[in-house]
Amino acid sequence: MQIQFNTDKNVTGSEELIASATSLISEELSRFSQQITRVEVHLSDEDGNKDGVNDKRCMVEARLAGLKPIAVTNHASTHEKAIEGAIDKLKTSLTKITGRLKDY
Repeated sequence: MQIQFNTDKNVTGSEELIASATSLISEELSRFSQQITRVEVHLSDEDGNKDGVNDKRCMVEARLAGLKPIAVTNHASTHEKAIEGAIDKLKTSLTKITGRLKDY
């Protein structure tokens, strides 16, 4: 499973943030690793340089072998919380989709 990070002009993707997010993604999505070919993480700060509530956005897109990509978005007060929330949403979506595939 390949993990790719993208940030907008208002976000500096520190090595520490990317390393911890990569570890979290690998751990949390490990049971889907056979189906997922690539995960793309898009981080942005919707208010730019201004401080705001829940202005950090994380969009995670998982590309599954033979299926259309699945994308989820989460907003939070920090990028770390936004990533965690997006991963939780993605796990829920992947569980539903893989469960449906097993039914066929």
